[in-house]
Amino acid sequence: MNLVIDAGNTCVKLAVFEGDSLIFRQNSEVHNVAREVKAICDHYPRIKRGIIASVGNLDPKVMPVLTVFCEVHELTPASKTPFKNSYATPQSLGVDRIALATAAFFHNPKGNSLVIDAGTCITYDMVNDYGEYLGGAISPGLHMRYKALHEQTSKLPLLKPEEIIDYIGNSTDTSIHSGVVNGICQEIDGVIDQYKSRFADLTVILTGGDMLFLSKRLKNTIFADSKFLLVGLNYLLEYNKR
Repeated sequence: MNLVIDAGNTCVKLAVFEGDSLIFRQNSEVHNVAREVKAICDHYPRIKRGIIASVGNLDPKVMPVLTVFCEVHELTPASKTPFKNSYATPQSLGVDRIALATAAFFHNPKGNSLVIDAGTCITYDMVNDYGEYLGGAISPGLHMRYKALHEQTSKLPLLKPEEIIDYIGNSTDTSIHSGVVNGICQEIDGVIDQYKSRFADLTVILTGGDMLFLSKRLKNTIFADSKFLLVGLNYLLEYNKR
């Protein structure tokens, strides 16, 4: 069994895999991770290996706790990957994007794949049909856009994502919702169309915390998978034990 820890910017995701099967999954607050890791390892004593991918502020107590129970791989840009990395600055490539590219490589090994992770930021990651990671893009996420409008102005309110009835907002609130929700969907669909114009038979995977909210609002056909990053981390753990 493998323990997978994805420490993002807003929360920490914990998962247990038996082979390729995800058998346990939960989210944790950053300050509770060490306690949760111990509880999971006590409940699943057959966990032999673990992997940690952190882009946030992971509790420093987690690593010592985890090493008591299993062998740990901390994912870094120096970790082995199954794809050819053509990123111009590979040492600056986020471990979350490495995991997503790995999941794309194994999900569609001989095809063109664009992975869109709708989390704190929206990341776009492209793996082509030669098994080559090309890079992509990073833009502000859904909640970040609402927060920026509130914090970078003197009077605009802080709102939560909401369905838009009409793209023409007839109040300040509906104008904000239209600008953010309609804007982000137009961005994602536009990026997908750009990639489709260059890459034949493109598979598009949408994942991340805002996946469900956004998926039904996009015009392009996508493959939605909330566990895609976790699966990629499990693949990387297996790949790096060789």
